[in-house]
Amino acid sequence: QVQLVESGGGLVQAGGSLTLSCTVSGSNISSYFMAWYRQAPGKRRLRVASIGGGGVTMYDPSVKDRFTISREDEKNTLYLQMNELKPEDTAVYLCELPSLNSWGQGTQVTVSS
Repeated sequence: QVQLVESGGGLVQAGGSLTLSCTVSGSNISSYFMAWYRQAPGKRRLRVASIGGGGVTMYDPSVKDRFTISREDEKNTLYLQMNELKPEDTAVYLCELPSLNSWGQGTQVTVSS
């Protein structure tokens, strides 16, 4: 059974940084496309960043140049480095492994003004 567990969320002031991790068990993530999403109260789930097995990355315009997605396949872990955080980045952040139809439970990120 594949499990995805996010960590690294928390409360940070505007302008600060956080690094989220998504650790996968039950499957090797090598070559799989993976993504980070966020969901704020009352808003639809938004894919903020994705990374292919070859390392090609894509970002939502709202986070481009501030967030960096990366992966460490040897550790079966996906990362999201978030810099210059804004109050509008406040949300639950979730990772997805779509090929295995798997989601994590999410980690809360709260950015205070």
